[in-house]
Amino acid sequence: MNVAVPAAEVSADAREAMPLPHLYERVRRHVPAFEWPALAADIEAILRLKQERNAVILAHNYQAPEIFHTVSDIVGDSLALAREAVGADADVIVLAGVHFMAETAKLLNPDKTVLIPDTEAGCSLATSITAADIRLLKARYPGVPVVTYVNTTAEVKAESDICCTSGNARKVIESLGVDRVIMLPDEYLARNIAAELPHIQFITWKGHCEVHERFSAEDIRALRENHPGVVVLAHPECPPEVVAEADFAGSTAAMADYVTERQPPRVVLITECSMADNIAVDNPAVDFVRPCNLCPHMRRITLANIRRALERMEHPVELDPETAGRARLAVERMLAVH
Repeated sequence: MNVAVPAAEVSADAREAMPLPHLYERVRRHVPAFEWPALAADIEAILRLKQERNAVILAHNYQAPEIFHTVSDIVGDSLALAREAVGADADVIVLAGVHFMAETAKLLNPDKTVLIPDTEAGCSLATSITAADIRLLKARYPGVPVVTYVNTTAEVKAESDICCTSGNARKVIESLGVDRVIMLPDEYLARNIAAELPHIQFITWKGHCEVHERFSAEDIRALRENHPGVVVLAHPECPPEVVAEADFAGSTAAMADYVTERQPPRVVLITECSMADNIAVDNPAVDFVRPCNLCPHMRRITLANIRRALERMEHPVELDPETAGRARLAVERMLAVH
């Protein structure tokens, strides 16, 4: 019977003999040694193709470590990727994330080619609301500003006054100076922000992230019981009762900063579980408890289809110019908020 040797147990000499040893060192705790040669072939091809195409790869925090730590040029949460996309010094942008992120990159880089490696990499929040839904809400609540989460289609953004992310939602809403706001489509994010701004009335939508909505307050209490002393960090797309049980709630960037700056001995991230894998690489002293809820859409992005996207220049994001212009304005208004 063949028994796979865990990657962390491979000797330093053996690791040095592998292809791209400096990159394998980054992911060896997550990628078994026997898998690495096949992955390395794709990585080598991608690195070459990036030079040939003058391309950059933007990767979300939820991407698998073998993407996040080997071929990506810019990594972060949706706000960071939106900001960095603006100044991307490249002819081609490959978005290692979901479709709405690729659309946002295209909105901010209309003259660049933006590729999404798998067109089926979607988002439950993006599919929970349509442009027609927003038009009906605006008719029902005339004059009330519409703040739309970036986890939406370009058509939805085009009907909005301003966009936000989980990292800047409160600042965006406070910047409006109003006492009533329509915040869409994530119900839990809106309710969590509303708890911080009780003087503002929030009109919400029943959209949910299929990863974060699965966590419960009981899950958090069980984690604390099974892992005494664990520090609990929750994403604000989680239900409010989950956020209430956490020690800290914030965007993926805020959670990463918390771990890096405070170095808790043991921590659990109540979010997509690849996030913990990626942060762990640069925080070896922190013990990560991993309740693993994977995003099936993020998992559709692989090294193989990133390579194929660059080889074949597929699948380019195309947007209707009129829709893109209005959507771009909503995103640019968000980026102007400090």
